[in-house]
Amino acid sequence: MNPPKNSDYTQVDRLLQAARNGDAAALSTLFGLYQNYVRLLAASQIRARLRVRASESDVVQETLLNAARGFSEFRGSTGGEFVTWLRAILTRKIQTHVDAQARDVRREISLDTVGKWVDQSSVRLENVLAASDPTPVTQLANQERSVCVVNALAELSEDHREVLLLRSIEGLSFPEVADQMDRSHGAVRMLWLRAIEALRDKLQTESEP
Repeated sequence: MNPPKNSDYTQVDRLLQAARNGDAAALSTLFGLYQNYVRLLAASQIRARLRVRASESDVVQETLLNAARGFSEFRGSTGGEFVTWLRAILTRKIQTHVDAQARDVRREISLDTVGKWVDQSSVRLENVLAASDPTPVTQLANQERSVCVVNALAELSEDHREVLLLRSIEGLSFPEVADQMDRSHGAVRMLWLRAIEALRDKLQTESEP
């Protein structure tokens, strides 16, 4: 399957309506558009904050499966509302894993707390977008633009993706990122700048017809 392009998101409202009318292909396309978004938010919480023994891919699969099974309960009509709904399902799924491992993590983490963390990661996506020039996807709503950024991130090299995830989405300081990536502070800063440039180029390319 080809990676989603920015223009795909102008069709989300149409896809939502078709999915409501029982179009299985439209529903499958919708989840394909937002899979990377769910995966990145899951990774940012499981790895950076919760430290639970949960598989990122399992959490993503469970989230999308629950969303597919419960799609009839979705009451929105726009891509932004769909993103918010998916994020809420992801939050509950992460909380399920936290509850299952309460003795291991040795702390109680409320659903509201997990929700705030997920929302913070989503907001940081907007900051990544601003840093990489929002012009190519400016016609899209904020949350849908964030999804475009995530899909562009998925196409970057592993090092570029990692430094952006740690610095710009998990919100780690440059010294913390350097420690995580086993690089010098200076090397991490330069890598981050190159990653931002690569993201900008990717967004620009994907905005072209």
